[in-house]
Amino acid sequence: MRREFLGDIRCLVFDVKPKPRAGVGLFEGRIWVEDRDYNIVRFNGTYAPAPRFSAYFHFDSWRENVQPGLWLPVYVYSEESDLKYSIDRTLRFKAQTRLWGYDLNNPNHQEELTRVLVEAPNNVQDSSQTSTDPSPVSSEREWESEAQANVLDRLERAGLLAPPGDVDKVMETVVNNLLVTNHLDNVPQVHCRVLLTSPLESVAIGDTIILSRGLIDVLPDESSLAVMLAHELGHIVLQHTMNIDSTKYAFQDRLLMSDEDILARLNFKPSQRDEAAADQKALEILKNSPYKDQLGKAGLFLRAMADAAPHTPALFGSHLGSRLVQGSQVRRVAELMSGAPQLQKTRVDQIAALPLGARVKVDAWSDRAQLVKSKPVALLSAREKMPFEVTPLFPYLTRIGAEQQAGGAPAQNTAERQVNGNKQPGDPQPQL
Repeated sequence: MRREFLGDIRCLVFDVKPKPRAGVGLFEGRIWVEDRDYNIVRFNGTYAPAPRFSAYFHFDSWRENVQPGLWLPVYVYSEESDLKYSIDRTLRFKAQTRLWGYDLNNPNHQEELTRVLVEAPNNVQDSSQTSTDPSPVSSEREWESEAQANVLDRLERAGLLAPPGDVDKVMETVVNNLLVTNHLDNVPQVHCRVLLTSPLESVAIGDTIILSRGLIDVLPDESSLAVMLAHELGHIVLQHTMNIDSTKYAFQDRLLMSDEDILARLNFKPSQRDEAAADQKALEILKNSPYKDQLGKAGLFLRAMADAAPHTPALFGSHLGSRLVQGSQVRRVAELMSGAPQLQKTRVDQIAALPLGARVKVDAWSDRAQLVKSKPVALLSAREKMPFEVTPLFPYLTRIGAEQQAGGAPAQNTAERQVNGNKQPGDPQPQL
């Protein structure tokens, strides 16, 4: 059909259709083929013809160059606006499928305290004969820390928890703002991690706060992020995360389960009493924080959750902790809604929540989470706000180890290739 760029990748575009009488369930649509090794990098269409009494959905599937010469599926977007499934009924939906975890490696952790041995001709005697055995309190803390590390390692090995990265640092900066302004000096060092699933949830495991990718995606501003983190920080300050149910995972046999069973079998859901206490502590922390004058925006986000949850209950479900919303009742720092403005869906300038995929991008090969760096776009209508919705996916495709690496020789430009007799199909005429 033509040549077209998808990101940095120049592609050949083909329209394809099954041959007559070739069979049922064959692809029909358009494919994009990169012009170096001729890998299919995108295909858009459906299967046809459909068997009797069934139907195929339309889909737009993208692949990324995750390793040199290796293109693997990463995103699939599907949409139907008028699919008939009975005589007088049609189905309308939008869906995303995300794939990652192609190169799952066991996480490697450096020991925080390393024993240093010094070789000397004569034995050196330390005058201070302190015991190396920990106290009972230190032993208990070590046991709790081991249980926490076991759970986090198991989640990471299963491809459900992103390795430590830049998104964690952003969240930890917000947590540090909350700790410093509230003079919470006795709290152990708090870490943050990203759960790579879509349902909106947050949970504290030991001294680690975990937010799902989906929740980070839809948060409209830093104050809303601070509210979610403050609730889990409240659990940590009140020591709710250190209990017998959590420390049982210090025994490794409790985590000997298949990857498919992990989310169903792990449970860190706090009691209702602990949730209420964490809410009160979170309010105290927020009122003394740099975000105290912006809590109305966070309350607006909570209003948007209450409005959307009855229509999309699975999105507001939880895997590891408790639900953010039950029915239309917000269960996280709900008092903030009283000071929030009313939700006005028709106002273009009121952004209560973002669409899924707005904040976090996941490297499908390594599972690393990165913040999306896209240019802000002015909205033309309220329809484009799309809070909590899925949208079509248009990743910017690049090649692994492509030209112009740092410190390397620059790639030949189009004109140089033509002058050197290495003209590529579709190259424009050089202007020399």
